[in-house]
Amino acid sequence: MFERVLSFLKDLPGGMPGADAAREDDPRVAAAALLYHAMDADGVRQDVEWERLKQLLSEAYGVTGSELAALVAAGEKADNEAVDLYAFTSVLKRHLDEPARIDFIRLMWEIVYADGELHELEDNTLWRVAELIGVDRRDRIAMRQAVARSMPDAKGGSSDE
Repeated sequence: MFERVLSFLKDLPGGMPGADAAREDDPRVAAAALLYHAMDADGVRQDVEWERLKQLLSEAYGVTGSELAALVAAGEKADNEAVDLYAFTSVLKRHLDEPARIDFIRLMWEIVYADGELHELEDNTLWRVAELIGVDRRDRIAMRQAVARSMPDAKGGSSDE
């Protein structure tokens, strides 16, 4: 399942990250911005989260080095300039089918749990993104539980289990 979403994300339209890729409607920048937003939701950017973000983007788009740095920078810049998440979620909702949207939520949980902890702001961010891209509560929780189980030191949860 994880490989399917990475493959799908890799095939999304848009050029290599750079000046033109920073457009709001570039699905790769939208994905990078949402992953960045999930990482930064608790206000603490840990190295392990940062490395996991870069790893996922590298795997998803087959980019490394300066291309990866440009995609990460475009995602960070887009997130920092955004007034809400809708600009990004609407792009992904148009480009991803339902299974791929569920898998994308799993990627977001991978970022959130990279540090082994789930903060309530991270949980809330994932809830909002899932709602906006049309992933129901059951699937969001299932993805959270699957990722938490795969990380033996994971702590935290939410009241919607």
